[in-house]
Amino acid sequence: MMKKHNFYAGPSIMPQYTNEQVIEAIKDFAGTGLSIMEISHRSKEFVAVMDNAVSLVKELLDVPSGYSVIFLGGGASLQFTMVPMNLLEKKAAYVNTGEWAGKALKEAKLYGEAIEIASSKDKNFTYLPKNYTVPEDADYLHITTNNTIFGTELKHDLSVNVPLVADMSSDIFSRPVDVSKYSLIYGGAQKNLAPAGVTFVIIKDSIIGKVSRPIPTILNYKTHIEKESMFNTPPVLPVFAALKTLEWLKSKGGVKEMQKINEAKAKLLYDEIERNKLFTATVTDHEDRSLMNVCFVMSDNYKELEKEFAAYAKSQGMIGIEGHRSVGGFRASLYNALPYESVEALVKTMKDFEKSI
Repeated sequence: MMKKHNFYAGPSIMPQYTNEQVIEAIKDFAGTGLSIMEISHRSKEFVAVMDNAVSLVKELLDVPSGYSVIFLGGGASLQFTMVPMNLLEKKAAYVNTGEWAGKALKEAKLYGEAIEIASSKDKNFTYLPKNYTVPEDADYLHITTNNTIFGTELKHDLSVNVPLVADMSSDIFSRPVDVSKYSLIYGGAQKNLAPAGVTFVIIKDSIIGKVSRPIPTILNYKTHIEKESMFNTPPVLPVFAALKTLEWLKSKGGVKEMQKINEAKAKLLYDEIERNKLFTATVTDHEDRSLMNVCFVMSDNYKELEKEFAAYAKSQGMIGIEGHRSVGGFRASLYNALPYESVEALVKTMKDFEKSI
C-alpha cells in the first residue's frame, strides 16, 4: 500500500508514538484491565494523566509561577466567548488576521465594546498588520498567532502595555514562547497536540475575577482552575493523547528543537514554490509566512492545471493539500508531527508534475 502523507489542516497528523500509546490504552489503560474510554476521570490513574499533562505543558513552555494550565471542552470557538465573558469590562482590542480572529471579535462584541484596531482583510488576509496602536485603556489585546486558512504567522511575542490574549491553536509547541508576555493563551488541540475534543488554556491567575458581570459556573475560568480541570468530566481520551504528544515533544528535545525542524520543513517547501514555475505563494512577505500552513496557488499561466495537479498529488499519496475555499489552490500543513520526509515527498511530486508539463 502506498504511503500516505497527511497534510490536513486539522484534525491533522499525530505522532506515531501518540497513536500507538492510545491504541494500547484503548485496550488496557495503565494495567487497569479497562479501556481509557471507560475509566473514571476520578480514578487515580487518570488523575495522574491530567497532572502529568499540566506539568509537561509548564515544563515545555517554561510557564512562570502565577499561571494555571487547564484542559476544557468546546474548542477554541468556546474560548472566543469565555475570554470576553471573563475579561472584558470596558473595552477590548482585536487584531483581525483571518476567519478565526474575525469570529473571536464577533463574539466579544456581545459582551461590551470590542474594537478592531488592525486588519489585513483588504488583501484577503495575506499579510500581518504592523505598526498599529493598542488603546491604553483596553482590558486586553487579542491576537491569533497563526492563521491556518490564509497561511500567515506571527513568529515573535508582542510586548504591549495591556494584557495580551492569544489564540495559538495551530502553532502551540512549534517554537519557544515567552509566556510571561501573555495573560492568556488558548487553543483547540486538533492541530499540534491531540485529537479534537480538548482545549488548552494557559492563564495568568491575577487576570481573573475582575469583571462585574455574573459568569455561569461552567464558563468561569476560576471554576476550572480551582477544580483542576475536573469540574465536569473532561475529554478523557484526548487528554491522554495530549499527554503522549507532550512526552513525544520532550523526547525530541522540546520546542527549541521543534522550531529548527519546522523552519527546515517550511524552507524546503517555500523554496520549491519559489523555484517551480507552476506555483506561487499566496503570502509574499517572507516574514509573515506561516511555518505551519503553507498556502500556494497555480501561477497565472497555469491556472487550468489546478485540478490536474490536485489529482496527481493525491495519486502520489499527498492527502489534504486542497486549499480552503476562501483562498483556493493548495495548503500544506506542516505541524510538528509531520516528518521531514513527507515534505520531501511533496516537493518531489511538485517537481515531477512540472517535468510532465
